[in-house]
Parts: sequence; structure tokens; C-alpha cells
Amino acid sequence: MKASEIKRGNVVEHDGKVYQIREIERSSPQGRGGNVTFRFVMYSIPGGTKLDISLRADDDLKETEVTRRAVAFSYKDGDAFVFMDNEDYTQYTLDADVVGDAAGYIVDGIEGCFVQIIDDAPIAVQVPQTVVLEIVDTAPELKGASATKRTKPAKLSTGIEVQVPEYITNGEKVYVNTTTGEFSGRA
Repeated sequence: MKASEIKRGNVVEHDGKVYQIREIERSSPQGRGGNVTFRFVMYSIPGGTKLDISLRADDDLKETEVTRRAVAFSYKDGDAFVFMDNEDYTQYTLDADVVGDAAGYIVDGIEGCFVQIIDDAPIAVQVPQTVVLEIVDTAPELKGASATKRTKPAKLSTGIEVQVPEYITNGEKVYVNTTTGEFSGRA
């Protein structure tokens, strides 16, 4: 697959290792005859080691076949997360380092998760774009707080922290965007 065709989230092979593309930066040359280059920030699967490479638009990267299975979160086993396949009930155990930042969004009852599998081994989990989490610790509502855009930090049930509007209180459930890590409304 040409470098110019690669998209965020693609899984590719490079120097005998498997990586997932996280960021792509395209740079166009100034002047005539220059080549368009693409800078890829990718993380090894498994392990999550960061690699930063630049390729010309027509350089090749080998895309790896990844199977996506719809799963439900079952439970935590120490630091590992256990998911169950929605169709055939296969259990997939992913270590905390494989789950990475997604761990802050995984709660009982979460729906819309997928496990990515290469050669029958789970290599990553995808969480839905938006999840509902409970506020467990935030400053009390300030007297006279209005619907202005002022925010305050709030700790969520999974341990992550997001900025929320002043009027949000402890115990409320809120939508959080898993791509940006930002508050996106009351649940």
C-alpha cells in the first residue's frame, strides 16, 4: 500500500514489526520537482513502542490483516482487561500496556468495543467514540455559577480527569469523547 493511501488506525508492517498508525502529517514541498512526504507516528503492536518515520508518497508500506471482533468488557484480572466475544464467547485478555489510554474509558456495561486480532492473538482494543462515566470528585458548584464557559477539573470513576462546566456535580454521569478526552455533555 502506498504511503499516500495509509489512514489513521491502519496496521502496517515495517522492518519485520507490526505497528498501528496514530498520526499522519503530510508535507508538500515548496518549489518544483519536490516530493510530497508523509510523517507517520506509529506504535508497535504489542508493546506500544513509538516510532516516527517519514516516507515519500509512493513508498510502500505493507498493510497487515487485522480481524476486528465486537466484544463486551467482562472484568479486570489484576492489571489485565478481559473481554468476551459477542458472537462466540471467546475470552480475550489484554494487558494494561496493550489497552493503554483506553483503560480510562472502560467501565462495566460499556458497549461498542472491538478487539483487534492478528494471528489469533489480541493486539489492541478500540473503545467507542463516546462513553458515559460518573463524576466521583469535583469542586462544589460555585454560588452564582451561570451557563458560562468556565470549567473545573473533575475526577471520573475510572481515575481519569476531564474539564467539566462549573454546574456539574459529584455523582452525575457525563459523556466523554474518547478521541479528545473532553467532556461532551450530561448523560
